[in-house]
Amino acid sequence: MTATSHRTIPSGQAIVDTEVDLVVVGSGTGLAAALTARELGLSVLVVEKSEYVGGSTARSGGALWLPASPVIAECGGLDPADRARSYLEDVVGESAPASRSTAYLDHVAATVEMLRRTTPMKLFWARDYADYHPERPGGSAAGRTCECRPLDTSVLGPYRKDLRPGLMEAALPMPTTGADYRWMNLVSRVPRKGLPTFIKRLAQGVGGLALGRRYAAGGQALAAGLFAGALRAGIPIWLNTSLIELISDDRGVTGAVVEHDGTRLTVTARRGVVLAAGGFDHNMDMRWQFQSPSLAANFSLGATSNTGDAIRAGQAAGADTALMDQSWWFPAVAPMPGSAPAVMLAERSLPGSFIVDQHGRRFANESTDYMSFGQRLLALEAAGTPVQTMWIVFDQQYRNSYVFAAELFPRMPIPKDWYAAGIAVRAESFTELADRMRVPNDEFSITATRFNESAFAGEDPDFGRGRSAYDRYYGDPTVTPNPNLRPLVRGPFYAVKMVLSDLGTCGGLRADDRARVLRSDGSAIAGLYAIGNTAANAFGDKYPGAGATVAQGLVYGYIAARDAAGKT
Repeated sequence: MTATSHRTIPSGQAIVDTEVDLVVVGSGTGLAAALTARELGLSVLVVEKSEYVGGSTARSGGALWLPASPVIAECGGLDPADRARSYLEDVVGESAPASRSTAYLDHVAATVEMLRRTTPMKLFWARDYADYHPERPGGSAAGRTCECRPLDTSVLGPYRKDLRPGLMEAALPMPTTGADYRWMNLVSRVPRKGLPTFIKRLAQGVGGLALGRRYAAGGQALAAGLFAGALRAGIPIWLNTSLIELISDDRGVTGAVVEHDGTRLTVTARRGVVLAAGGFDHNMDMRWQFQSPSLAANFSLGATSNTGDAIRAGQAAGADTALMDQSWWFPAVAPMPGSAPAVMLAERSLPGSFIVDQHGRRFANESTDYMSFGQRLLALEAAGTPVQTMWIVFDQQYRNSYVFAAELFPRMPIPKDWYAAGIAVRAESFTELADRMRVPNDEFSITATRFNESAFAGEDPDFGRGRSAYDRYYGDPTVTPNPNLRPLVRGPFYAVKMVLSDLGTCGGLRADDRARVLRSDGSAIAGLYAIGNTAANAFGDKYPGAGATVAQGLVYGYIAARDAAGKT
């Protein structure tokens, strides 16, 4: 059977029963395993369920949490490995084996150097993007998050169309990094920072098009860089190819049965199989079973092809699982019918806003990291006090000052169809706003009054909003004494409905410090590896810093390939 260019990379490649050293299932961070293995002289095949290369990596913000890395050092930072180790020991605790964090830290630098050798990516330190728990021992307010500089995706040539589209496609050609977003979001408040950043990225995008270049940033740049490396290394990628089952004998896993265009094929793997196919983001039966029956269907921002296939295949081969109740939770704007939730990143941290539940009460530090925010919601549900409805409340000054939901620039009116769909309400007073939100007027009035009194004083005695360096990163530095707090005193007032979304699940196959998949008795299944969201989070039920999701996939991809090549 000969495949078209839409199904195989390189195009025209025959898809038949085959034998290679290493099979990688999934083309997101799995490409790090493929690149490492290829550099070590192994033959590699990547099989990808969807029609695109990139997985959830391509839909991510593209951040990489790289403690004690050469990237930070070269940008003038100082981050001793022992501080990062202390931080992970404290934050992760007993929710994951310490050896997983140790192996991660021990291989960060080598993974960065591998990426530099094999891809066109250029990384930089996103200084001041604080760790998510910077006040804990070893935590860093300066942060350990790095990013890929805008990358010309034209380097993919005719395969550019096979790169998975990003989560947020800008109307203008502007390759915006996470570090850029912080200041562009504040362009009306801090124009000396926001305006030059806006102009720089617009000039790069528009100017690049004039020169035949197509710049991308964030997860698109990261995925494109990995993809370009795979093309340069001649690593074949079979698109539209699903994992059906793993093949095992008394030695362990020796290959996989895959399906392409309705035809089942056997791929023999001499050195092993790396499962890097994401989590069970869009398998609602699994999510309702392991996480919560209250989760709305398919609100996840992960790739739609992530339905837990690799996790189930691993279980069928004898693998144990862990942390199946966990996800990279992410609060978002409630979707219009037939649409996906809209990403909210800085919105919760900016002054002149607060979040309430169906009772009209605040229930959390709005500015906390998104995973902790989601865990707070589920903890309240487990305690019998569920948050059934969420509204973010803000005033006109807030609307005039900041970007909202990535698409509403300052002073832009909230779309009329949001009001029609009941996603947004507007009123001249808190009393009227409470009525339109259908929350108890008395409770909401008490909440608003207490919030305003606290905001005037610059302190949040109820939830500590603004005390953490992470909170303040996405605050407004022109607001004092607390960049996350400002009272709402003048209407009109607005409320926009929120939902609990996520960036993907992060529970999965239990793996060790060599990325080997483990049985329930702790023994390793020979020839089987799991990385990224197919594996249980290396950091347990914690999110140590921005980019810990994608970064652990890359680092453990590097570790898995070296183990398969006998380079442990």
